[in-house]
Amino acid sequence: MTSGDSTIVEHRLDAEGVDHLMFAGVNDRHLQELHRLFQIRIVLRGDQVLLSGPVEQVERAVGVVQHLIELSRMRAPFDTHDIARFAESFDALGVDGMLSPTEEMRIALPGSRKVISPKSEGQRRYLEAIVAHDVVIGIGPAGTGKTYLAVATAVDALYKRRVKRIILARPAVEAGENLGFLPGDLQEKVDPYLRPLYDALEDMMPADRVRRALEDRTIEIAPLAYMRGRTLSDAFVILDEAQNATTAQMKMFLTRLGLNSRVVITGDKTQIDLPRKSDSGLLQVEQILAGIEGIEIVYLDAMDVIRHRLVKDIIRAYAEAGMDDDGPGPEAG
Repeated sequence: MTSGDSTIVEHRLDAEGVDHLMFAGVNDRHLQELHRLFQIRIVLRGDQVLLSGPVEQVERAVGVVQHLIELSRMRAPFDTHDIARFAESFDALGVDGMLSPTEEMRIALPGSRKVISPKSEGQRRYLEAIVAHDVVIGIGPAGTGKTYLAVATAVDALYKRRVKRIILARPAVEAGENLGFLPGDLQEKVDPYLRPLYDALEDMMPADRVRRALEDRTIEIAPLAYMRGRTLSDAFVILDEAQNATTAQMKMFLTRLGLNSRVVITGDKTQIDLPRKSDSGLLQVEQILAGIEGIEIVYLDAMDVIRHRLVKDIIRAYAEAGMDDDGPGPEAG
């Protein structure tokens, strides 16, 4: 590193083997994002990346840029939102907080040409827990990928024939309207509560395959109440929006677990729509099941948000205002 004066420095990183378009982005948007985040000049020239600017900012940027170089060498795609997350992880955790491309868990879904991988350290721990434990409870705010990653893992298990079916359940909580006053038959009344699960599936599987799987019940999407009295064997079972399951419903659901089945429970403690928040089964299992072998509880936070970068700031603003337990209703994260 050479210094032009006491504060401005230039640093060069080896970029041999890097996909230039992937690294720089269309119209250099990735370089522009790096400049926005670190307020330094970044130039990709041949097999080198040149960073120049105030020494403190260059030192902050080096680890993130090196990570992008490694991703680009491996042709692992990323976007500007990912760059911002990498920067936050590096600032909070240092180089140990950066996911190595060779260590990332990747879920390649045939038919959709989609490769899904964790975007944060918390998401990596969440996916590792799902692989290693029979029951996983993922707790965190909207947008942290709780449901999306669970569904991706379930679809992967189905494709690889590790399970025979996928069962997705949600409590049909009356948030503002009574089910009885909604139009249509029973299925039409509860479908709005289940729509986020359909959306996640349709993002990972061809539409015709989703339709066939629903018709032959290889994939079942149903309100939590439909689980009563059943034994769920050879299945990947996901309970979404678990903060709106009562204590009795949660116990009923957990005792449905059959042979060769996995259960993932997702929820956000700040979005409880039950009349009394203390009735939430998610709050109960967090205490009751902690420490049981085979059950893992994973906590996600604002650092793991993968929606628009403003979502993270919105979550923090509500928390700072003391309003983080007054969520607006169910979320799809």
